[in-house]
Amino acid sequence: MGRRSRRQGIAQMGIAQARSLAPGSAVPGGLAPGDAVWPGQDILPVLPALQGLLPAGLQRGQVVTIEGGGLLCLALAAGASAAGAWCAAVGLPSLGVRAAIDAGLDHDRLLLIADPGAAWPQAVAALLDGCDIVLLRPPGRPPAQLRRKLEAAARRHGSALLVAGEWEGAQTRLRVACREWAGIGAGHGRLRARRVQVVAEGRGAGTRPRTAWLWLPGPDGAVTPVADPVSTGLASTGLASTGLASTGLAGAALVGAG
Repeated sequence: MGRRSRRQGIAQMGIAQARSLAPGSAVPGGLAPGDAVWPGQDILPVLPALQGLLPAGLQRGQVVTIEGGGLLCLALAAGASAAGAWCAAVGLPSLGVRAAIDAGLDHDRLLLIADPGAAWPQAVAALLDGCDIVLLRPPGRPPAQLRRKLEAAARRHGSALLVAGEWEGAQTRLRVACREWAGIGAGHGRLRARRVQVVAEGRGAGTRPRTAWLWLPGPDGAVTPVADPVSTGLASTGLASTGLASTGLAGAALVGAG
C-alpha cells in the first residue's frame, strides 16, 4: 500500500485500531478522510520558530528525542500537522488538546492513546503504519531489540518517531537548556508566557549543536521566536530555571490543560 493510501485509510481503520490496542483511549471527534499535504517527499515541515534548529525540516523515518517532552514535543509536530499530516500521541496522559491546538496541531488529525499499557510497542508499530508522526513517551528504557524494530518500522513506513525521553540511537536530540517564566511580578500574578533556550544536537562528531530562544508558549499559547533574547528583561520579571519552572509543575499545568 502506498504512503498516500495509508494516510487516507487511517480515518477508516486508525481509530478502531487504536481503541482496540488501548481500551479507554480518548480520540478527538471530527476525524474525516482527507489527503495530507507534504512540502516534499521525505521531509515534514516544522514551525518557523524551529527552522533554525532543524533547517532541513523533520526527516521521515528518523527518531528525534525531546528532553522532558511536554510542549516542545507538541511544537515539533505542529508544523507538519498544520500542513495536513496525521499525528498520534502514545503514553502522554497529561497532554492537553487545548495546548496542542494552541501550539499549532490540527486536532482533527490527532489520535490520543493516553495509556496503552503493556501493548505500547504494538500500538506504536501500528500507528507508524498509518500516521506521519508518532509522539511517544515509553514507560521505561526500551531494550535494544525493541528500539531497532520500531526504528525499522518508522523507516519502512516513512514516519517520524518523536520520543519524549531517552532513546539510544536517535538521529536528533532537542533539549531545553534554560527556561524563564513571565507573569510573576513582586511575588504574585499569573504565569503568562515562558521563554526557553532550546539546543538541537545531531548524531556524529561533525554535527554542530544549534540553539534558539523561543516563546514556549507565548502569551497567546503560540510558539514563536524571541526577537531579542538580551533585551526582553524576563530575568527581572519571570522565574528562573531554578524556581517554579524547574519543578515541572507550571509546565505540566499548561500542557495538561485540555
